[in-house]
Amino acid sequence: MDIILIITGILTLLLGFTGCIIPALPGPPLGFVSLLLLHWTSKFQFSTQFLFTWAAVAIIVTILDQVVPVWGTKQFGGSKKGIRGSILGLIAGMFFPPAGIIIGPFAGAFIGEMINERNLEREQRARHPIHPQNNFNTSPSKTSKAFKAATGALMGLLGGIILKLIATGYMAYYFFEALVT
Repeated sequence: MDIILIITGILTLLLGFTGCIIPALPGPPLGFVSLLLLHWTSKFQFSTQFLFTWAAVAIIVTILDQVVPVWGTKQFGGSKKGIRGSILGLIAGMFFPPAGIIIGPFAGAFIGEMINERNLEREQRARHPIHPQNNFNTSPSKTSKAFKAATGALMGLLGGIILKLIATGYMAYYFFEALVT
């Protein structure tokens, strides 16, 4: 039974690393499950405090992974439409891995920001229809703002991936350290 738990733990750990990159799989929680599987064997035991600490880390990193891309988009000047576009792009990108996972949030945030700018122009035109500067166009500054927000979404996504890889990497270290010693 121990061998089955160890092999399952290794496979779960590999899935955990995959989940650090593919958003459909929860990377750090799967890494934590691998620690639990090793703990349930008769040869390897972790302390209760160790397991609670790593459960908390897995939960916190998973929550941060949802927040960091949104925070990145906001920090780079993104609007709600840019944030929503980033989320929709991430979901759409999951169907075209691995490039879609990176390009999707960027493109979604960019498109969302361009839609937001267009809507703001329409509102401004409706309020001041005679003003000569109210002609609809995609000026470089609007495109630049959308590009900046999209870059924030991408940076947030990459930051989340790095955070998950670090947490899962430490769990893998403790898994194999216990296995070897």
